[in-house]
Amino acid sequence: MEGVDWDKDDPFEEQREHVESPMRRLLFEYGRPYWFSVTVGLISSVFARALDLLPALLLAVAIDSLFGEQEFSEQVPLVVLPESWLPNTPPEQFAFVVLAIAGSFVFGSIFHWLRNWGFNAFSQSVQHDVRTATYDKMQRLDMEFFSNKQTGEMMSVLSNDVNQLERFLNEGMNSATRLIVMVVGITFLLFWLNPQLALVSLAPVPLIAIFTYVFVKKIQPKYAAVRSSVGKVNSRLENNLGGINVIKSSNTEEYESERVEDVSKNYYDKNWDAIWLRIKFFPGLQVISGIGFVLTFLVGGYWVLMGTAPGPFTGTLQTGTFVAFIMYTQQLVWPMAQFGQVINMYQRAEASSERIFGLMDEQGRIERDDEAEALEVREGRVEYEDVSFSYDNNPDERIIDDVSFEVDGGDTVALVGPTGAGKSTVLKLLLRLYDVDQGSIRIDGQDVREVSLASLRRSMGYVGQDSFLFYGTVEENIAYGTFDADREEIVEAAKAAEAHDFIQNLPDGYDTMVGERGVKLSGGQRQRVAIARAVLKDPDILVLDEATSDVDTETEMLIQRSIDDLTENRTTFAIAHRLSTIKDADQILVLEDGEIVERGTHEELLENDGLYSHLWGVQAGEIDELPQEFIERAQRRQARTEVEADAGNDD
Repeated sequence: MEGVDWDKDDPFEEQREHVESPMRRLLFEYGRPYWFSVTVGLISSVFARALDLLPALLLAVAIDSLFGEQEFSEQVPLVVLPESWLPNTPPEQFAFVVLAIAGSFVFGSIFHWLRNWGFNAFSQSVQHDVRTATYDKMQRLDMEFFSNKQTGEMMSVLSNDVNQLERFLNEGMNSATRLIVMVVGITFLLFWLNPQLALVSLAPVPLIAIFTYVFVKKIQPKYAAVRSSVGKVNSRLENNLGGINVIKSSNTEEYESERVEDVSKNYYDKNWDAIWLRIKFFPGLQVISGIGFVLTFLVGGYWVLMGTAPGPFTGTLQTGTFVAFIMYTQQLVWPMAQFGQVINMYQRAEASSERIFGLMDEQGRIERDDEAEALEVREGRVEYEDVSFSYDNNPDERIIDDVSFEVDGGDTVALVGPTGAGKSTVLKLLLRLYDVDQGSIRIDGQDVREVSLASLRRSMGYVGQDSFLFYGTVEENIAYGTFDADREEIVEAAKAAEAHDFIQNLPDGYDTMVGERGVKLSGGQRQRVAIARAVLKDPDILVLDEATSDVDTETEMLIQRSIDDLTENRTTFAIAHRLSTIKDADQILVLEDGEIVERGTHEELLENDGLYSHLWGVQAGEIDELPQEFIERAQRRQARTEVEADAGNDD
């Protein structure tokens, strides 16, 4: 799509830059508790692969002793049995070889089972711990972090990146162990059987090492680009599926299809770039590995066929030994070619682990002290003293500027003002969704930054304009946060929120599934469920951010009556565009450009003939529009409002 910069930095690039030794950290920090399963996997893999090498060696013994002229006892290698235990007659020797080969397969299968159990148990356990730890860290980060990241990008870390780690810890480590055992074992056996021919068979190994080193250097940045593009695809799909109603009502299906096609094409290009390098590397590696096989067959075959050593070689080469060399060299080709696959999985896992640990190491502006004293709400008195705030701690772009006010316990204070004035941000600072840059906020004399975050938020009830509901039943959504509530308490809370009647008319009443984000309920119904949730919590301090914006006038009057009961003897903050809903507040604060420009009761503010008076006049139909000076100020705020919406979705 024209104008889209797909070379934009990875959204987690800044976090990744500070991560050191991510794979070592993965193994020691998250793998250590599961040492038993991985040890079983490693040891079993060694025995399983060693037993895989035994049949070729026993075949060489059979060819040279049973079908040749060599002594059986001299041909049986690496056997700790006394010579007197070995069979003497050809039929007995033949049976011995058959049983030994059969035994290698039987015991090999047992060790292969243990190997698979060990690596799978290890990788699945680590995957689970990493995913849950990453999510736990993510949900504890500041809201400012989430405002700068798209949901799809974070989903990519929790899903795709964590899955890449599991694949390496299972398939990658499994293959790496197989590779090491096979290469070391075959190399040892080849040199034990015939050191001269072994040098021929292993001649391509240095070239393979150089070839692989070049591949690793080139593939690493390509995988980082792939991981970033996956996040962009997930973000676009998540946004579009979440906004499907807007897409359909706006008739923009074709436009969105093009946007999905663009991000998908970007992922295709990045992934194909990595694939193209891979598909050139693996065949090339296999060709180089195959050179060893061809050379072994050429030199060894001539040696056996002619009966004399070719060129600089000396001695004799038995037919069985030659057959073993051919089989081992063939077995060596695949592990060598698979070495690239192991490096491939490792590079993917390293890129993913950098993103995961970069996220885990993210430091928010809000400092959490788990040992801090709990907030003790006695009267509910709230004080804002010289509070200033800006996103990214940028003093040149202040959202809240030197705000001070006091609210007595049990009073209701309303915040009004134009869109983008900073009303929601003021209350988010009280909840410590963000932390102030300057000044302080106190509840009954206790600075909100010096009490435990859990106790602070436990004492507050919040009802926002966007009443988010989780996938589940109506009852589960009302009880969210108050999980020990019984049905009777839930019903009473719903009645207080004027929600009981419509809930009873739902197909399954309180057991009705609300759908994703509560899509099966109307906006007004979702708000009443959210209010019921706050009622059930019975908080010391209540925050209402446009809590009745999505209901009709009649329902609003009913809800307002229940809110009046809810706010009685409880400190309450309310944001409202409908000024009629807050005219009875004990104190009204008028915000503009992040500053308090007026304060007082409804009657006092009307007498001032300022911004509040004009807003009231427009809503009451007493004047047609705001004076020009207010319109001009609103226009100047437009740019800042867009910045706020991007950074914090402030109202």
